[in-house]
Amino acid sequence: MTIETLYMDRGIWHYATEALRDKESADLVLLFGDTDVIKEASHFEELKSRYPLAHIVGASSSGNIFGAEVSRYTLIATVVAFDDASVELGVIDFEEGDDVEKLAESLVRQLPGEGIKHIFLLSDGLLINGSELVRGVNKAAKGVSVTGGMAGDGGRFEQTYIIADDIPRQKRVAALAFYGDSLSVSSGCYAGWSEFGAERTITKSKGNVLLELDGEPALDLYKKYLGEYASELPASGLRFPLSIKEHEGDPEVIRTLLTIDEEAKSITFAGDVPVGFRARLMKPDIDVLIGGAGKAAEEIDAVNKHRALGIVVSCVGRKMVMSDLVDEELEAVEEILGENVQLCGFYSYGEIAPFRDDLAKCELHNQTMTLTAIYET
Repeated sequence: MTIETLYMDRGIWHYATEALRDKESADLVLLFGDTDVIKEASHFEELKSRYPLAHIVGASSSGNIFGAEVSRYTLIATVVAFDDASVELGVIDFEEGDDVEKLAESLVRQLPGEGIKHIFLLSDGLLINGSELVRGVNKAAKGVSVTGGMAGDGGRFEQTYIIADDIPRQKRVAALAFYGDSLSVSSGCYAGWSEFGAERTITKSKGNVLLELDGEPALDLYKKYLGEYASELPASGLRFPLSIKEHEGDPEVIRTLLTIDEEAKSITFAGDVPVGFRARLMKPDIDVLIGGAGKAAEEIDAVNKHRALGIVVSCVGRKMVMSDLVDEELEAVEEILGENVQLCGFYSYGEIAPFRDDLAKCELHNQTMTLTAIYET
């Protein structure tokens, strides 16, 4: 595997590392960037001209990960040429009211099944229910590991874009499939938030809209716990996600607050909040969050010391809470994986990864650090 990296500064691409003599040998370009910049078609077109045979796949972000830091540059590109492996791309577009589960199943079935090692999924981050997307992917993937993320838009939550061998578009989902006996792929995920307050039961909800906890209006209860932060909702909700699980002993899944409805006293989250699930609010502890990133890296099965690709998808909520210390979670990852693993990725509106005890089933996470490490042996 050969990797080179680029960044955009003042509208011009610059190489951070240049390793490919033959640009036509590139198999894959991963592109992440600020919404206002990445949505301009000319940037995709320039990369396509530079790497004509590569699949170009990416997303708008809430922060661009470039090595062990959040880059100050508006666009970053990571170019990969495999020794023996290959990649294929599937794409779907959706509209409001579509059956997302069925569309997700059809997306996975676009991909050739023979020899598939892993699927990396990128989705519009605002206009789709991520839980429904993940359910459909799991139905069709049939044991193939899946990771990925939902596109971001800084802290604005207004519009997100996906690039999939085409100019940037909203209402799009891309599935990048990796093939080859030479590939070794592993993933890790860890949150690191602390629970507080009493455990509640979700007594009324609809999809990703939470209406009642223990029979009380959800928004009223949330405001009670947030205290001085209640007046800053929905933005302050990124600091206080919701932990949910179906049964005692199940791994917890975290949900990020997206919007509130004062009239209905409801809260819309980034993923489903099913009736009957147990729920608790969570709060940040910076040291624990940084330690969580390291624990996610510890779940990666390191293969060799050759050049490898590490795709990081972490949550915008973590970035906002950690502020100037956000690079420390990336440094914790690099310290464990090693400098031979080229880190790239983005801060997202939703993270997709399996739990360690069930790698054949991906989950939608929020406020979580996720990693996908890809080696050639």
